[in-house]
Parts: sequence; C-alpha cells; structure tokens
Amino acid sequence: MAMVEVNLWSGLRRLTDGQQAVTVEASTVGEMLDALTEAHPGLGPLLEAGVSVAIDGEITTGRHIPITEENEIFLMQRLKGG
Repeated sequence: MAMVEVNLWSGLRRLTDGQQAVTVEASTVGEMLDALTEAHPGLGPLLEAGVSVAIDGEITTGRHIPITEENEIFLMQRLKGG
C-alpha cells in the first residue's frame, strides 16, 4: 500500500483539525475512504453519505479504482447530475 495525500474541501477541514490535506495508507479509493474514516471518525457520516473523488483531475466512481502516491487526489462534495 502507498501513502497517499488526500486534499479536502474546506467544509471537511473542521473535522481534520484544520488540515487541508491528510495522508493515509491505501491502494484503492475504497481503502482510502476507509482509512480517512479510521483516522478522522468525524468524517465517517459525510463519506458514507457520498462524496466525489477526483484523481489527477478526473472524477472517479467505484471503490475498486487503484491509487498511488503519485496521484493527485481531491475529495469533493458529491456532484449530482440533473
């Protein structure tokens, strides 16, 4: 597993002691979300409600997508189509 840096939207920073980005150990999007919840339990309800994950500028879907420490990862409010 890799140590990946996850950039957070401003509303989540109150749940991570003000950190703009957090580092967790993960090799897939699902492992990353689980590790974020473990490291910062307050994130759990928001992550379970649904978030969007952008990897290298592309919105991804699915927990199985692989990630590495070279990826630029952003956690964003869930994007909904209309």
